[in-house]
Amino acid sequence: LDARKHKKHTNTAISTLNRPTQSDGKMSSSMDVDDTKAPTAEKKKENEEEEEEEKGVNMMELAQTIHRLNVTGIDDAAKTELRNTILSELKNPFLFKTTFPDEVEVESSETASAIAKLEVENEAKKKELEESIATAREEAGDMEVLESSLKLAKFSFQSLSKDEALEAYRKVVELPKLSSGKKIDVLMERARVASFYGDTKLMAELVDTSTKMAGDWDRRNRLKVYEALGKILMRDVKAAAALLVDCIATFSCTEFCTFKDFVVYAMVSNLLHLPRTQLKEKIIDGPEILAIVNEIPVVSKLVNSLYDCDYKAYLHAMVEVESVLVADRFLQPHCGYIMRELHVLGYKQFLDSYKSVTLDSMAASFGVGVEFLDLQVSRFIAAGRLTAKIDKFGGIVETTRPDLKNSQYKDMIHKGDNLLNRIQKLARVVDL
Repeated sequence: LDARKHKKHTNTAISTLNRPTQSDGKMSSSMDVDDTKAPTAEKKKENEEEEEEEKGVNMMELAQTIHRLNVTGIDDAAKTELRNTILSELKNPFLFKTTFPDEVEVESSETASAIAKLEVENEAKKKELEESIATAREEAGDMEVLESSLKLAKFSFQSLSKDEALEAYRKVVELPKLSSGKKIDVLMERARVASFYGDTKLMAELVDTSTKMAGDWDRRNRLKVYEALGKILMRDVKAAAALLVDCIATFSCTEFCTFKDFVVYAMVSNLLHLPRTQLKEKIIDGPEILAIVNEIPVVSKLVNSLYDCDYKAYLHAMVEVESVLVADRFLQPHCGYIMRELHVLGYKQFLDSYKSVTLDSMAASFGVGVEFLDLQVSRFIAAGRLTAKIDKFGGIVETTRPDLKNSQYKDMIHKGDNLLNRIQKLARVVDL
């Protein structure tokens, strides 16, 4: 009982000491609350400013617009909007010079004077950000140094040259005590800089470095999109198709491409490599693709017409889809290759249904002339892409289906001979 009374008196004393006191008509506790509110409001304002900065120009969409300007051309309104975006929003004289070189040649023009003014302002802004990094390194901690370094890197990407942007991001990666997740984020941003300026090799190296690091599920999922688009640029369409189809249901990489463009990449690449049953399940009937299929009618028509064996509509869709391929900066370099593979795919699927078919009947099915069809099919047969032969006198195409077991046997014999030759060469070296 004495111990309980002692504990009760002790708790009462402690609560009395912790009770706020009245001083100058104000409670000390209310002063503490007011002191904490002020920095919180300032921090909130800073966060809002950072969010506004992040809501700026999407550099990857801008890259697509610049590509269309250089390859297919854009109307005057879009050209004026692009010009204002680069000069007024990004304030990037380097990008303007590479995008509109003709307007910079005249030194006395207003554009030239505006560019000179922007270069001076950007240099001053760069020095200011560099000073903030130095101040944070001396007076603050690692987080403040990271934030200041990222601000400089993002500013360099938007307003300075390619080399300056890449160098700024390189310095961020080399910061000490940087977590693996943050490092992957910075490497992905650096990969976007390389992709924006068309440096495919550097982009592939950065993505490869990122994939080897331990990241969370979201980062690994986004890296699949980076890797897939890198594979497309290197014309490894089969590997890209496998990566893209895995990300359809969980796509979150909006900083690199829009979901609409992503679906186009997935549909075109998987059309060339997926079997019919999987194409139906994963592409044609995929709920995520069906949600936006009305926004990409040309590509949808291409896939559905091939699946439905409507070869005339398929060739017409190929003509229409060519403009889609040319207008995209990832697909345009391989437009000829993709169109050729689409032709082979259509002819192969048609011929697999027949042992022999007349050229007239096949030409009518595809909606083309007999001479054109004869020229194309004979070229693909000579290249070994179609297992068939043409009887020119009879006007018949005969399919020659290879026996799977025989072909596997010949392949095994061929590989066995190569292995024995290598063993013999190795034995000679060992004897010596």
